[in-house]
Amino acid sequence: MMDPSDEELAPAVRSILAAARERAGGDECLAVDARSFPAAVAAAEADGRIPVIAEVKPTSPTTEGRRDDDPVALARAMVAGGATAISVLTESDHFGGSTDALERVRAAVDVPVLRKDFIVTESQFDLVASDLVLVIARFVDDLPGLVAAAADRGFQPLVEVHTRDELERALDAGADLIGVNNRDLGRLEVDLDTFESIAPDVPADVTLVAESGIDSVDDVRRMRAVGADALLIGSAIMDGDVTDNVRRFTTA
Repeated sequence: MMDPSDEELAPAVRSILAAARERAGGDECLAVDARSFPAAVAAAEADGRIPVIAEVKPTSPTTEGRRDDDPVALARAMVAGGATAISVLTESDHFGGSTDALERVRAAVDVPVLRKDFIVTESQFDLVASDLVLVIARFVDDLPGLVAAAADRGFQPLVEVHTRDELERALDAGADLIGVNNRDLGRLEVDLDTFESIAPDVPADVTLVAESGIDSVDDVRRMRAVGADALLIGSAIMDGDVTDNVRRFTTA
């Protein structure tokens, strides 16, 4: 049965969320020795690079076509361009990702790796090890419980928000890594004003990531000017030579 709140979501997102709610979790609780994302951000800054999480994204409901390059080759090319971290989609039905791709990428690179998925139950953390895991505040009832469950396993939870109310929920849940998604998952529309309106309310001791809709060097500078510690960039990096694209954003 559909949750009444799901009626506000775009059909593609309803489909993704329904699949996530049916997805089984792992059989055993993972224990992860995570590579520190805040330390990686600080190292990039010290090296004169803008911290960028480059995303290995074969496809998505908001992009046309599909890119079937080997995920390991893509991730290595992104790191060669200066990526601070790598994001790997593990949702298979709508994004073409897999837990196998994440495992292979994490074994092949020495930077933090983010698992990008729609995680709604604690046991779903136990499907694959990563350094960071995405937790989308909008789709989680017990946000403090899920954030704590991720941290208990050694993951660094990146809590994604889109509104000030969701930001308050994330802070109350103890999140110290927060991503502001410029894309409204209700309508799948992107507005960079979203980050600009929320960023001033984020405490200074929180590592803040700008997500979605970052397509140009000007967008990077705009997000950094209002407080982005790092930027999560997918389509604009996957469209073309990923090494050159990452280098362009990290030296903006």
